[in-house]
Amino acid sequence: MHESSHSRFTEQALPDWRRAVLKVGSSLLAAADGGLTPRFALGLAQFVSASIAAGREVIIVSSGAVAAGRAILPKAAEAGAAIAARQALAALGQARLIELWQRFFERPVAQVLLTHDDLRNRRRYLNARATLNELLRLRTLPVINENDTVSVDELKLGDNDNLAAIVAALVDADALFIATDIDGLYTADPRIDAAASPIDAVTELTPEILAMAGDSGSAVGTGGMRTKLEAAMKAGAAGIDTLLFNGRRSDVARLLSQNRLLGTRIHAARTRIAARKYWLRHVPLEPGAIWIDDGATQALVQKGASLLPGGVSEVEGEFRRGDMVEVRHRDADGEHRIARGVVQYSAVDIRRILGAHSREIEARLGYNYGENIIHRDDLVVM
Repeated sequence: MHESSHSRFTEQALPDWRRAVLKVGSSLLAAADGGLTPRFALGLAQFVSASIAAGREVIIVSSGAVAAGRAILPKAAEAGAAIAARQALAALGQARLIELWQRFFERPVAQVLLTHDDLRNRRRYLNARATLNELLRLRTLPVINENDTVSVDELKLGDNDNLAAIVAALVDADALFIATDIDGLYTADPRIDAAASPIDAVTELTPEILAMAGDSGSAVGTGGMRTKLEAAMKAGAAGIDTLLFNGRRSDVARLLSQNRLLGTRIHAARTRIAARKYWLRHVPLEPGAIWIDDGATQALVQKGASLLPGGVSEVEGEFRRGDMVEVRHRDADGEHRIARGVVQYSAVDIRRILGAHSREIEARLGYNYGENIIHRDDLVVM
């Protein structure tokens, strides 16, 4: 990268945000002689600490486990080694990766290992979201990585950029920060093209913009600018802005703490709330329905409340936890479609707790996924 090129980006204000995901790539954490280095992580950690001190919430998606494992057993996997060998290195290095992040924070760092399958499966999706929300409530710092020891396809793709975007949507984040080893998006690769121009803002990820992304520039990581733009596209579809910046520059990290960006802002296609409601309206419905009483109907329609077991009068069908189910109501005028939403409990479970108070759920089922049948964030009134 040309040293003077970074000065050509224009400093701009960050979007307002309360909760964000910060993705940190291997190239920012791997030491030149193997293992991990805190050199660049320190500035990013200071940004996270400043954000938390300001009352914000941050989740880190961090690569680097394979690089850390390679320092422990340097001869275990040479270049081009079998996937199983690299998975073993990931297992060895994961503890070192968490140890690296923990040294920067007084609050506990929580390790969360996910695969894309965990987030594609609706029931696992709900469980992952509940866990992350609880970790944030407990004032810990979740550090997420791919579960590289079991996820063959993900490890081959090195796709923590896209994982970060999925996690951002999962936790209803307002922003996705992607720390990379280049200053932002350029019209061409600035490391090989002196005429490459910086792009401060992208309002729409067109095919022309995507074509500007080069391949990975790091021997350590396996994801290039292309995967970062794909991640931004996923985040944007969920109403989340993506901020690309150079994580190797301490001055850029300090600016982030002052709500300023020196890099590229990729604007979301629509607002986060609008994106969420669009998704809820268009996910296919499972057969069946939840029938609710007058009080629950009024609470959902007029007050924007969650659906509690006490307001359920009947359950139709055999849907599962995590399915999209229609909510209906009967009155003197007939039957009405009231809402649709993602259920926290299966049809079998709801039949056992319908009409009950939320505090009775665990006594009746022997377990508890929360007090709501459908949380208001997972529900759209029709």
